[in-house]
Amino acid sequence: MTKRVLVAMDSYRLAECAVPLACYICGVDNNYNTELCRHCAAPLALSHQARTQGVRPQMVAVLGTAAAGKTVYLGMLLDMLTRQNSRVQVLARGAFSITLQQRTMMALSTCRFPEKTPNEPDRWNWVHCQAKVNSKKNAMELIMPDMAGEAILEEIDHPNAYPAIHSFLEKCSAVILLADTDRIERGGAEQNYFLMKLITYLSEQDNRQNRGKSTRPVAIVFSKADRCEPCFDNPELYAREKTPNLWQQVQQRFTNYGFFASGVAGSVGFREEPGEGTSAVPLRIEPRGIVEPFEWLVRKV
Repeated sequence: MTKRVLVAMDSYRLAECAVPLACYICGVDNNYNTELCRHCAAPLALSHQARTQGVRPQMVAVLGTAAAGKTVYLGMLLDMLTRQNSRVQVLARGAFSITLQQRTMMALSTCRFPEKTPNEPDRWNWVHCQAKVNSKKNAMELIMPDMAGEAILEEIDHPNAYPAIHSFLEKCSAVILLADTDRIERGGAEQNYFLMKLITYLSEQDNRQNRGKSTRPVAIVFSKADRCEPCFDNPELYAREKTPNLWQQVQQRFTNYGFFASGVAGSVGFREEPGEGTSAVPLRIEPRGIVEPFEWLVRKV
């Protein structure tokens, strides 16, 4: 004789999965159990966490050309802020938010720079964290992705080419622009033109809603400034002398801006890679000016 067993149905789970989940970045509806947004490829864990906590995270964009040092800067910033920094404390939300920090620090510990960020959005590292500034009563929820420089340029030249970048730059509360000091010192104009494009793009987005100068905080950070002491001494003067067009554009288009200098590798060597040419090697890790731009932005947001 067959024994019958009653199994309780978890109807609430079926009902939960039937409700679409809107992507926090682009707003497109997705299936509840999907990992990445079907439209922009942003992790839907951001939406789950925002819904659970009941707090809308602010978005902070870190932008720059390919090889400007975005991955190293973000990874080192997170590593420093999670070590009981006296001015700003950061707590990662979700295991995926630690991946960028882990990969950056593991690479630097073996005298390597992290690999280039791929152009495919589904392979980008996203960070969702809680930031607490000592002078502020309440902590802030922040989202910061490590987006590929080539993809950023493609989006600027051809809007909506990358939905994740388009939506993120439209909604972000503050921006960190990285300028490669090493390439500026070698006389290249690429950094100047790229950042001028970015400044124009961001200000025009803001001007769709408000006339006049943009009030969105923008920190211009001269990365890889380890071998350029004048840049550390006075970053704004350095910008005025070395990138005058960029300096003028920022003055004319934004009200909240600041110039900073940063560096991670106190000493850099070079080695020949078979079939790949010469690559830079960090010989000594001496972070400088990493926290200051971020702290300034958080106080402005």
